[in-house]
Amino acid sequence: MNLFALVMAGGIGSRFWPRSKEKTPKQLLKIFGDNTMIQDTSARLNGVIPNENIFVITNKVQRDEIIKQLPGIPPNNILEEPFGRNTAACIGLASIMIEEKSKDALTIVLPADHIIRDKVSFHNTLISAARFANESKGLVTIGIIPTRPETGYGYIQIDDSIVTDNIHKVLTFAEKPNYATAVRFLESGDFLWNSGMFIWRIDSILEETRKYMPELYEGLETIKKSMHAPNFDEVVNKVYGQLKNISIDYGVMEKSQKVFLTKGDFSWSDVGSWEEVYQLSEKNEDGNAIVGKVFTDMTSESYIYSPDKFTAVIGAENFIVINTDDALLICRRDKAQDVKKIIEHLKYSKMNKHL
Repeated sequence: MNLFALVMAGGIGSRFWPRSKEKTPKQLLKIFGDNTMIQDTSARLNGVIPNENIFVITNKVQRDEIIKQLPGIPPNNILEEPFGRNTAACIGLASIMIEEKSKDALTIVLPADHIIRDKVSFHNTLISAARFANESKGLVTIGIIPTRPETGYGYIQIDDSIVTDNIHKVLTFAEKPNYATAVRFLESGDFLWNSGMFIWRIDSILEETRKYMPELYEGLETIKKSMHAPNFDEVVNKVYGQLKNISIDYGVMEKSQKVFLTKGDFSWSDVGSWEEVYQLSEKNEDGNAIVGKVFTDMTSESYIYSPDKFTAVIGAENFIVINTDDALLICRRDKAQDVKKIIEHLKYSKMNKHL
């Protein structure tokens, strides 16, 4: 197998405001430990995929910082979208770039901002899924066995019967549910968290894109024809301007008859909100996770981040407090998913220095 990796790193992490900004989104931050999230994602592939076969797709604003943070990856492998058009376009563009390097590439697609702590089990899952994808020409995704009725994740329903070696046929994809639906998914036993990780042959994903997203496929063909032409950037800009903003899940995976799932037997989080950071952080005797110069009294079950200035929190329970040099967030933990609303407010109010 000729294994490649595609790391998707173009988002702004809106639910991680005020630390996550357009130029320094969460994947470029040190959320846990001494490495940034994208550095951990790249390092996690060591032993499975050589650096020269790791590609990253991002945007113009973030590309230089990613090149700086990932010195082991060839700069030409850090691809740039002209603007965001969701994961279908992003994966399509990267796929034809990888195909140019290797027509028989088998690609592992990963978001840049996941926490995976069992590297050996992760590697085993990737290798077995890659073997199946290579032989079957199927599209394989990794599902995570849910541990709680999480409303911040999408879900995938599988057929209980095993096709082969921990591979299941996918029945349906489900969007992020409300709490009652999430409880029902958990109790059913046949719904898993959608990790957003995929394994497939380049020819397989491009063929399924041709079937189910013909307009995107035509755009990719246009880009391919100009790949070595002097007006390549101009062609990419023009094509991207005409593409629909659709995820790969909605555009291809929900429609294809060749979709399979392998269960990921490892600790996983997509760290989608400050609540996730709280859950993954070490707590003190009051259940507080604290970073920085903080005083608390009668405060419990809270996440408080204030590395650069003294912050005092009194009489708070189940709160998130993020105090940076230019902004302050105070939020109930059960409202962590709503932090993204702040970005829309800032854009509408033209307060761009806080974006």
